[in-house]
Amino acid sequence: MKKEEGKMEKIVSLAKRRGFVYQGSEVWGGLSGMWDFGPLGVTLKNNIKNSWWKKFVDDREDMYGLDAAIIMNSKTWEASGHLKNFTEKLVECSKCNAQFRADQLKENKCAKCGGELKEEQSFNEMFETNVGASKDSSSVAYLRPETAQGIFVNFKNIIDSFHPRLPFGIAQIGKAFRNEINARDFLFRTREFEQMEIEYFFKGEEWEKHFEDWRVSSWEWLNEIGLNKDVVHELDVEDKDRAHYSKKTIDFEYDFPFGRSELFGLAYRTNYDLTNHKLDYLDDREGERFIPHVIEPSFGVDRIVFALLNEAYTEDELGGEERVYLKFKPNLAPVKVAVFPLLKNKPELVAKAREVFEIVRKEIPQTMFDDNGNIGKRYRRQDEIGTPNCITIDFDTLEDDTVTLRDRDTGEQKRIKIEDIVSSISI
Repeated sequence: MKKEEGKMEKIVSLAKRRGFVYQGSEVWGGLSGMWDFGPLGVTLKNNIKNSWWKKFVDDREDMYGLDAAIIMNSKTWEASGHLKNFTEKLVECSKCNAQFRADQLKENKCAKCGGELKEEQSFNEMFETNVGASKDSSSVAYLRPETAQGIFVNFKNIIDSFHPRLPFGIAQIGKAFRNEINARDFLFRTREFEQMEIEYFFKGEEWEKHFEDWRVSSWEWLNEIGLNKDVVHELDVEDKDRAHYSKKTIDFEYDFPFGRSELFGLAYRTNYDLTNHKLDYLDDREGERFIPHVIEPSFGVDRIVFALLNEAYTEDELGGEERVYLKFKPNLAPVKVAVFPLLKNKPELVAKAREVFEIVRKEIPQTMFDDNGNIGKRYRRQDEIGTPNCITIDFDTLEDDTVTLRDRDTGEQKRIKIEDIVSSISI
């Protein structure tokens, strides 16, 4: 896919203007690779996470939820291989001192000034910190670069508490941190991000069946949130490019504005992690003790947000005017219904609009009251944030208890009774 010129800038601008995503620490000049999610961004993220959790945890009987600590005993990362293997090749320009990941340079020249590059060196991407008052080798710890290890070290705890039988999975959503050499492309490559990860445990000989099941389930969820095979593509990762723990990995790549790149991954981690953590499983029915193998679907929340903003961003013409709107699936839209009084300077309309707002909000919590500007500006504002339904209270409402319900995508309007609003809205 070719780069979409200018679209990235439009999305970043809209995201800031409408309260989805802000540059981290912007009042102090910002901090590269760090982004803050505004009111609408938080809600969009929560809608994504809730959809994922429902699909992969609540709707299954073989899944257990977890929320492990971000900072773990440093022996965890020694056992997992991250201290040794979680590295990238860094190169530095001898002229301007700019630093790059070696695999991101198309030529053996500095991408900024064209200068000569120094020799490659290994760079571990984990953030190092200290626990406690002393700062010596015994206090060294790391911000986790993945949520997976929190699942692995709690494997025995889940077994002891719930006695699950194989196959079963453990899921969690949480922050991870990577000290990227080059944070870039908006929410695509950041230094602080959120993951939705599952470790699914089973007997090793069953791995191909479970891998295919999770591949299919992953596609189902992508389609549910509005991403399909036209914009997402499977890439079977070659041996040399796979993580140190993986025997097979599929990258699901998305057509971002800057080009095609990884959206999330599906990996067969074998029994690498449980072996290194010295954890096993006792099948009391078979009297067999062994180390289970693992399939890992690993989704980045921030990249999903980016993909959905890109996919939803639409420019068209409505009523003879150009407009921009976000065509979110209704269940993901951060605001699902907006309620307006036709005129804000008419107390009787405002009062009735407030009454309708409270009725709707009881059933659909993500409802907004909006009386800022004229009705046309309100429609455009709600279009830009992706609100699928707008309700206007006018003078006819005071007479017959009907309102105008407007559809975001078509701009079509129809009169409905107040009592029928909730049943008439699809979310």
